[in-house]
Amino acid sequence: MNPILFKNVRIFDGSSAECTEGMWVLVADGLIQEISSTPISASNAQSIDGAGRTLMPGLIDAHVHAFASDVNEANLESLGEAYRTAYAVRMLGHALQCGFTTVRDVGGGNYSLYRALADGLITGPRYFYSGKALSMTGGHGDLRSSSERPRYEALCACASGPLFNALALMADGVDECIKAARDQLRQGAHCIKIMGSGGISSPTDPIWMNQYREDEIRAIVNECNQRRSYVTAHCHPASAVRRSVEFGVRCIEHGTLIDDDTARFVAERGAYIVPTMSTFFALTEAGPELGFPAESMRKLDFAYRAALSGMDKMRQAGVKVGFGTDLLGKTYTQQCREFLLRSEVFTPVEILRQATSMNAELMMMSGRLGCVAVGAEADLLLVDGDPLSDIALLAADGRHLNVILRSGELIKNRCN
Repeated sequence: MNPILFKNVRIFDGSSAECTEGMWVLVADGLIQEISSTPISASNAQSIDGAGRTLMPGLIDAHVHAFASDVNEANLESLGEAYRTAYAVRMLGHALQCGFTTVRDVGGGNYSLYRALADGLITGPRYFYSGKALSMTGGHGDLRSSSERPRYEALCACASGPLFNALALMADGVDECIKAARDQLRQGAHCIKIMGSGGISSPTDPIWMNQYREDEIRAIVNECNQRRSYVTAHCHPASAVRRSVEFGVRCIEHGTLIDDDTARFVAERGAYIVPTMSTFFALTEAGPELGFPAESMRKLDFAYRAALSGMDKMRQAGVKVGFGTDLLGKTYTQQCREFLLRSEVFTPVEILRQATSMNAELMMMSGRLGCVAVGAEADLLLVDGDPLSDIALLAADGRHLNVILRSGELIKNRCN
């Protein structure tokens, strides 16, 4: 790839609300090589005149499910691996065109999809994955109905080994949890996700239920610490959030039903929460039409009513809030809607930080992703306008993005 030289750009660096104008940025070998307030000489570089537009880090969605090809997760097995992969290709391509140059898949992602993206067989964002989420039997990752036979059809006839599905793996007891965590890490998982509470899409567990014992959670956390990785936990109720963080979990997914005391506790511990507003709103509006089960719709209504107020509690307590969407099936097209929903609670600069530098910090990638800095990965967006004053510019499915750069590669360029 030839070097790329941006000139006359206004830089949002991922953190500061003060954006420097009239800047020059040189990209080469996939990295940001130089940032200057004076012209940079690079005779072999492709020049892009920003004309005063905002250059900012590529967006990071820290909660996706690339293989969740149906809103009714019980259908994922029957659709088959080829269908799920085809869905992943379309969903990830859409994410990149919306400006998401990095995603974190927290349930179902695998090395094969990671390698296909890294080798350029398909075009999509930089891809982090937690492997299959770990769930206790009957927990949020167990998609069997109450009447279903003990094992999935997808398993081999020998019926040995752990129970699993497209998104999760069942592990019970300390020994099974340790083995499952180690095996997901062996397969390249960047972190481990556990199901720390009941959920909406799972058929047999109430949303208020705390899941996994303390010794099981601590055992998984220890395995990740030894690997210099971390644990993230699906949690809706405040009790599940608190105990997960107390037991060493670094990040909470959703945190929907959090209370003020728990939000303060999370903030004091320096843990992260990744709320996911767009999935609640998308499924509330279109769930029945798309086949979302009736029991899940009842649980969804409970979470939907509390979602925005829960996020406000996080803000008031000073929780480190990340950016995620958790969209399933056909609702993946509403990924950019997350910006508008969060604007009910957060300012534009707060949301921009969540989707860039805060997510990078959460993922242990500070200084490499989510920032415009020398030595960082060249994942950049050139926005036609000022997203710090108008967050809706990022909610338009990429229509206001003149340039999308991922790993120094031009994905989109409307300036030349």
